[in-house]
Amino acid sequence: GKIKRIAFQFTPYSWVKFEWRPASNLRRWLAVLGIIFMFLLAELNTFYLKFVLWMPPEHYLVLLRLVFFVNVGGVAMREIYDFMDDPKFHKKLGQQAWLVSAITVTEFLIVVKYDPHTLMLPIPFSVMQCWFLGILLILIWTLWRFFIRDITLRYKETRRRKQEAPVDWDRQLGNGSTAAASGRSKLNGSSETLRQRKS
Repeated sequence: GKIKRIAFQFTPYSWVKFEWRPASNLRRWLAVLGIIFMFLLAELNTFYLKFVLWMPPEHYLVLLRLVFFVNVGGVAMREIYDFMDDPKFHKKLGQQAWLVSAITVTEFLIVVKYDPHTLMLPIPFSVMQCWFLGILLILIWTLWRFFIRDITLRYKETRRRKQEAPVDWDRQLGNGSTAAASGRSKLNGSSETLRQRKS
């Protein structure tokens, strides 16, 4: 028991379950795409900065930058998740998220300023095809998931309601007609008994 208690001292106080649900609505999907874009830009900056500033990969500043991004990026991701998950409570994006975004964009602007020629080099055709295909597939899936699929689902729902509505109306009329028929039979029966009594 004591060993277990000692071991649990090094675990977190509580665990938070993160459910990103990127395809739940269009806002979350665009936010996740923005996060992925910033991640890719930060990774690209790592290589471009080394090349532009003539820093060898073993330089301590390269490792320091990566350690800094890991620590600050974790807090920024939590702030982004809270903002996406509960926008009523978290009305603004957190300061760490803004800080990471500003640093990433500033690094990219440094690369553009000091070596624009590297960015303007022609991309190999095969790589260009892969990027174009990936962007096209993401665009098609986004249109299908959040626009075309919703329209078809709404159309099917209204069509189903229209088909169910006449059946319910017929049932209501059917109940009324049987009630009317049974009422008539009762009246007919009563009139027949009256005739027999008279005769």
